[in-house]
Amino acid sequence: GQIQAHTQHAGGGKVGTDGGQVGWGHGSLQGELKGEFEDEFKDGAKSISSLRSAAAPQRRSGALFCIHLMRQYSFILNNNKTTAFAAMALYLTVLLSLFNTAGIKGSRIVLALYALHLDASAVEIGFLVATYAALPLMVAMYAGRISDQFGVRWPMMLASMAMAIGLLVPALGESLWWLALSGTILGVSNVFFHVACQNLVGAIGGPAERTANFSTFSLGGSISGVAGPVLAGFAVEHGGYLVAYALLAVIAIVPAIFLLCYHGFIPAVIGVRRQDPAPGGLRELIAIPPLRNALLTSGLILTGLDLFNFYMPIFGRSIGLSASVIGIIVGAQAAAAFAVRIWMPAMVNRYSAERILVWSLWMSGLTYLLFPFIHNATALIGIGFLLGLGLGCGQPLSTLLTYNYSPPNRVGEALGLRLAVNKVTQSGVPLIFGSLGSVFGIMPIFFCTGLLLMGGAYLTARHNR
Repeated sequence: GQIQAHTQHAGGGKVGTDGGQVGWGHGSLQGELKGEFEDEFKDGAKSISSLRSAAAPQRRSGALFCIHLMRQYSFILNNNKTTAFAAMALYLTVLLSLFNTAGIKGSRIVLALYALHLDASAVEIGFLVATYAALPLMVAMYAGRISDQFGVRWPMMLASMAMAIGLLVPALGESLWWLALSGTILGVSNVFFHVACQNLVGAIGGPAERTANFSTFSLGGSISGVAGPVLAGFAVEHGGYLVAYALLAVIAIVPAIFLLCYHGFIPAVIGVRRQDPAPGGLRELIAIPPLRNALLTSGLILTGLDLFNFYMPIFGRSIGLSASVIGIIVGAQAAAAFAVRIWMPAMVNRYSAERILVWSLWMSGLTYLLFPFIHNATALIGIGFLLGLGLGCGQPLSTLLTYNYSPPNRVGEALGLRLAVNKVTQSGVPLIFGSLGSVFGIMPIFFCTGLLLMGGAYLTARHNR
């Protein structure tokens, strides 16, 4: 190598080997170098040839190792691309759900306050609360079958459009009947959107990422739980009830516009139409003990959430709180749910999902018992935050357990059944508690809800043993 460099520097000469022989290029030092170093080059060439023969197996092993590294590097690149795409799909799904959930959670605050403005009684408010769940419980399993068979894009898109329409219905007149129709449309559209959205979240990535995916999804619900009630409360206070409904309608239509323009983030496994629906019915699903327990627990948790969202405004008005303060109290519960869900995957890894679910039910039940004794706004914000810590884990964990225990190709149907159970409690409990409140006042509602949640914690703990 040194002689070749000197030769080329002096006159452009070139030295090479061919079959152990030395070949000389042209240059001014050719004759001098040839005479002095020819013997050394011949011996060196022979040595190089023998070394090459001896090193052939190592060269082949090195080549195979290099190919292995290239394949691993290609796998890492492809895996990173897949991971990045899955993350993008998850965050887009959470964002779309955030807009939809903010619309319906904000509407519950507006409906309760608007009904009070129209001099509705406790029984009538209980009826209005039940409209969000009465008809939806009848179509929840059907909504799951739709997402299983036809994919998730069209149910999500059409449900967003229907929700925007339902939020504009109260503008037709100052009547409780218009509010009842609005609640019915909102409840049905939310079922179709929510089931499809949960089905989409579970299909993103693999089973190892499912807990983290549902935790992230629930974080979006927590954000919307803060944004929806707070925006609705300030909109009612500064613009009126119809302005609040119009603002929520603009928020709710965003997912439909987005899905109309782009749907490439939806995984192919649930993005296409399946020709044949999965066999089986309701009896086969509820015959699975872990799935049945997850469904009942989910109903209890959602009962606690909905009764708080509906009856906290009534309790707040009864003690003289403004609409904006009531919105902040409800938002504090969602903010706590957001905080606890950040740590939920780590807690599930350290403990079991079932054990954390029992703890959340106990904490929520005890917190409910504190509400009737506190009339200070700051203290109520703190109590709402504690309730959010309890119920914040329960909702995503019940969804995760429902998804995990569902039969193949019937995930959407099982998630729909979960919502149907939720709607039974949402429609029955407000009617019962509304009648109870009209006779005994608002306080027994909080006591009964707390006892119901603690009873669910006790039964779930016994089942886990």
